[in-house]
Amino acid sequence: MSASLEVDPTADPTADPTAGAPVDSPDAPFTTPLVVKLLVAATFVVILNETTMINALPRLMADFSIDARTSQWVNTVFMLTMASVIPLTGWFLQRVTTRTAFTVAMATFCVGTLLGMLAPTYAVLLVARAVQGAGTAVMMPLLMTTVMTVVPVAHRGRVMGNMMMAISVAPALGPTVSGLLLELGSWRLIFGAILPLALLMGLVGRTLIENIGEAKAGPVSWLSVILAGAGFAGLVYGLSDFGAGSLAKPLGFTIAGVVLVAAFVVYQIVLQGRGTPLLDLRTLKIRTYAVAVLLMCAAFMAFFGAMVLLPLYLQDYRGLSTLETGLLVMPGGLAMGLLGPRVGRVFDRVGTRPLVIPGAVGLVVALVTLASVIDLSTPYWQIVLLHVALMSCLACVFTPVFTLGLGALPPELYSHGSSLLGTLQQVAGAAGMALLIAILQSRATHLVETGSSAASAFVGGLDWALLTGAAFAVVVLAMSLLLPARTTAGPGGHGH
Repeated sequence: MSASLEVDPTADPTADPTAGAPVDSPDAPFTTPLVVKLLVAATFVVILNETTMINALPRLMADFSIDARTSQWVNTVFMLTMASVIPLTGWFLQRVTTRTAFTVAMATFCVGTLLGMLAPTYAVLLVARAVQGAGTAVMMPLLMTTVMTVVPVAHRGRVMGNMMMAISVAPALGPTVSGLLLELGSWRLIFGAILPLALLMGLVGRTLIENIGEAKAGPVSWLSVILAGAGFAGLVYGLSDFGAGSLAKPLGFTIAGVVLVAAFVVYQIVLQGRGTPLLDLRTLKIRTYAVAVLLMCAAFMAFFGAMVLLPLYLQDYRGLSTLETGLLVMPGGLAMGLLGPRVGRVFDRVGTRPLVIPGAVGLVVALVTLASVIDLSTPYWQIVLLHVALMSCLACVFTPVFTLGLGALPPELYSHGSSLLGTLQQVAGAAGMALLIAILQSRATHLVETGSSAASAFVGGLDWALLTGAAFAVVVLAMSLLLPARTTAGPGGHGH
């Protein structure tokens, strides 16, 4: 079994390679493999880093004499690198051993973290964040591919739930951790605190992780690398730049990104005929996986939008500090993370629909309710309660859909499926943030022009943005009705 599995270009990806194999019972004894535990712990460390710099922007502006827009690049460049590198990981994971992939990812992340801690200029800090993003981009597909490879189908929900706990809790804790560190000293402390954790995880993992199967030698298509890197980076940058002023630049980058991504897709179809695609798009021929991808993209558009809207409201219009904001939104992230394993266990027993459909309904209700109650004097307990409800509903969606979608693929496509899912999540997250902020700003500007105060206009724009998030949740609900109850044929079953 392998995270580095060979792709047979003549194989039918919708065929069930394990037809007739006995299906394990969720009640059977099962211990999570050590390799999965180590990868989850390491992934927690690298994802924690993704949101830690949000609170540090005012310090960066003062230390490097930059404006607010320039300071945002410390987060944007991380997302751009993730979007550029993740498409390459499907090819990479099939051509190196598990231990090598882990070592490369953690070493890259540690180098970026050290460079960030010592950065003498803002340009160097941006390079450091890009290096960190490259290491993080490898860890996520590596973890997902390994889980799908070594965990029996009857227990995947539980293990994927534990994985989602790390993925959910880490971003929620990031602003709180950085807020505490910034109370103690410089923004460099953020890198200084993460570096020893990353080094420890890297050394322990390098020692204890076993290789899962054999690597497959093969050439890399450098044209594919260029098209994927430039296309997805251009698309994410263009989407994230909407609402910043003139439409010309973001529209130009978005159109260029779409054209390059389209060229990448066409070229992958050509390479598939030769058996050497960088990202195998046969995954999208499998209906359950394709529906799961669309559902996750809609969910991430709502998720990322809510993540950026609430802090804006709490800090700019309710006067909370970054630490107070982090503490206020932390219960939602913790609820989402702690529910992950429990949702996973329920999924192993009852399948997808009893979790995802109510979760999607709850998502719509939570966002509509939040839009209806939020104003300049909404009690904080109401905001916390609705945020916890929102994150809890997302937990009921994410774990089952991740597990079902990837489980619908044959094993030789696990790495490509997890890479494609990760890439599209980055694009959907950027698109969600861009669209919701653009709607907020447009509505707020209109209200100011009609005589509203700036604060009241912001709340009016926030209402419209949250209702747009609810519209994404309606798409999640519609897609959830198209999902099967479970992957019916075990590993590789296509779940029709």
